[in-house]
Amino acid sequence: MRHGRGEGRGHGHRGGRRRPLNHGDLRLLILELVSDEARHGYDLIREIETRTGGAYVPSPGVIYPALEALLDLGWVEAEMDGQRRTFRLTQEGRKEREASAEIIEGIETRLADLQESERPEDPQDVRGAMHRLRHTVRDTVRAGSNDEDTRKAISDILADAQERIAALKGE
Repeated sequence: MRHGRGEGRGHGHRGGRRRPLNHGDLRLLILELVSDEARHGYDLIREIETRTGGAYVPSPGVIYPALEALLDLGWVEAEMDGQRRTFRLTQEGRKEREASAEIIEGIETRLADLQESERPEDPQDVRGAMHRLRHTVRDTVRAGSNDEDTRKAISDILADAQERIAALKGE
């Protein structure tokens, strides 16, 4: 596997205490993130930020060269989605992802640990629930994006949850 310069050097990591990604890890993480759905560069940045609780936010200057390298390797393909290019896994990319599954699992564990070390006041069970909720909301909205009733129901559920959680502060 080829690795490019600039990956995994901790760009965007607050405090510079440790390197969130090792050399070449960003490429494998991107393969994992585009395995279920096509994504554009800023979506990848936001997803990594979410998975680390904001402790690591890769810059466009790190993400886009990694995406270009993945294109060169034939592991992803790009298509235009309006003004943006979205990236999806190719068959070769799926093979590489499968061959690197153990490494990818380690990367995801390090990112979760990074989140934990940066946000010790935020228990892991809450973070996990928030992560699952975010993905469920996103996937449900995307599946029925033109369904106003579904969007309204989701909005109502989230507003109710927000009120119930805020009420816990007063107890």
